[in-house]
Amino acid sequence: MSNTYERLQKVIAQSGVTSRRKAEKLIEEGKVKVNNKVVTELGTKVSPDDKIEVNGIQLEKEVPVHYLFYKPRGVISSVKDEKGRKVVTDFFPEIEERIYPVGRLDYDTSGILLLTNDGEFANLVMHPKHGVEKVYVAKIKGIPSKLELGRLRKGVKDNGELLKAIKYRVISSDKKKNTMILELTLQEGKNRHVRRMMEQLGYPVMKLKRERYGMLTLDGMRVGEYRKLTPKEVKQMINLATQIVED
Repeated sequence: MSNTYERLQKVIAQSGVTSRRKAEKLIEEGKVKVNNKVVTELGTKVSPDDKIEVNGIQLEKEVPVHYLFYKPRGVISSVKDEKGRKVVTDFFPEIEERIYPVGRLDYDTSGILLLTNDGEFANLVMHPKHGVEKVYVAKIKGIPSKLELGRLRKGVKDNGELLKAIKYRVISSDKKKNTMILELTLQEGKNRHVRRMMEQLGYPVMKLKRERYGMLTLDGMRVGEYRKLTPKEVKQMINLATQIVED
């Protein structure tokens, strides 16, 4: 079989329509056609010349694009907002591809956000089991003790979820202002993870920024700017996620 053949669910995910996992479900539910025939077998391979339909809509295969965006505070990590607030895709007016954010950053959180139309890539780097590290810098109200900070690695519970950091580092503390600046490294990203974790310890987050995602940083970038990932960076992110799973 030619190298140009790929698994059907992978092709659907790469088109940006949905994630690979959801693509598999759609195939099993009989909602995918290849050359006008319903396909329900997950191992099915297709070529670039095959006509693929998902829920009656033909796939238009876009060239995969991957962007690193320095998200400002006060912006929604979405492609649209019912309340008419600013969303991350508003910063990409000239981009023709249907890009969407990989995961999300809270409205009041700034820093690295990836946007892509590559569902396979998004699922790989975002999924908790792949454990790609994300580094945050938080300014918190109050000065916790070493013992209290140690709880971050063990994990604190909030609404039945265990929230933890795999590493932390105190950058500075200001006794006069009663504040501390902490660097926190996570391998998963639950909703409002850092904020909820610190609130449970009794030290609310005043300001939060994601400074690193895998090996990607914001070096040389200003708030609101974006740039394309290089092919090498895309490959490094994929290798990083894949390596963590294999380990």
